[in-house]
Amino acid sequence: MSTNTIDNEVTGFALNLRRVGFWLLVLGTVAFLASAALSIERYLSLVDPNHVPSCSLSLFADCGPAMGSAQGRIFGFPNPFLGLGAFPVVMVTGAIMATGWEPPRWYWRALTAVTTAAMSMIVFLMYTSMHTLERLCPYCVVVWAMMIPLWYLMIAFAFDRDMLGASARLKTIFVDNRSIFIVVSYVIVVLWAVLALWDLIVYEFQN
Repeated sequence: MSTNTIDNEVTGFALNLRRVGFWLLVLGTVAFLASAALSIERYLSLVDPNHVPSCSLSLFADCGPAMGSAQGRIFGFPNPFLGLGAFPVVMVTGAIMATGWEPPRWYWRALTAVTTAAMSMIVFLMYTSMHTLERLCPYCVVVWAMMIPLWYLMIAFAFDRDMLGASARLKTIFVDNRSIFIVVSYVIVVLWAVLALWDLIVYEFQN
């Protein structure tokens, strides 16, 4: 048996290789579908300026402002196109890992670096959505919701496989408490959105 296919039960790692692969596949698939849906809406809006996107649900849940803003095309093209190219990589990596294949260290480090850069971009888009556009794009929110656990899982796996040169204490804290970190991150984002859009939310439900 190749060393790349030995399970964590044998190697003593805290994270199960196949389970990590499964979650990468699930998270990547959901994020890809949301990116695809938003890309389609963007195309339909360009073809028909009067098109009402399916993700325009209410006063504060509306993807129209995000699609038409400068923040919605940071690199000169619609942001969801990035997801169309990036999330399939996560999906394929997860699918192969689910069979027992462990990716080379260089590959996981590169994937983790790209995911960290993407997470930084997500935080920026959260800020602009809540404080500049004052709207939440539903499909964008789905991508955010998938990216948070994806990033923590990528970092936790890198810690677990000693790829980041962290101390044993930091490794243990991060790996063992990753679920808590994910839940806390969700709570922070929800509270952030509610506080930032409180006036719109109140107006929506009063009218």
